[in-house]
Amino acid sequence: MFLRRRKLLSDRARLGRWGERRAERFLRGRGLKTLDRNVLCQTGELDLVMVDSDGTLVFVEVKTRADESFVPAEAAISPAKKRRMVRAGHYFMACHDLQERPFRFDVVTVILGCSGRPQIRHYQNAFVP
Repeated sequence: MFLRRRKLLSDRARLGRWGERRAERFLRGRGLKTLDRNVLCQTGELDLVMVDSDGTLVFVEVKTRADESFVPAEAAISPAKKRRMVRAGHYFMACHDLQERPFRFDVVTVILGCSGRPQIRHYQNAFVP
């Protein structure tokens, strides 16, 4: 595990992809189903698009960090990032004719840490547009 951890820490993009896979697995374990991943459009990006058991669309921002020694991972989600996510979420719903579905924006943080299992935190309905 030490070599794998070192490899993740040496490449930010790899760490991010790893965190997104972990977050998706975590959410699926809680009953959500994956609709799409890494949705890119002119208005922004959505890391994960999922559906909750009640039919609610869930747009998920995943923040992966090696550790939180300087600032919590949640702090990286600025008001501008939230606006881009909201625009991307509305765009996704329009493209797939899902405007009538309930939706929410969640945040999942994945902290690798120095040893042991990664710490995963899920903030359901983290912000409201």
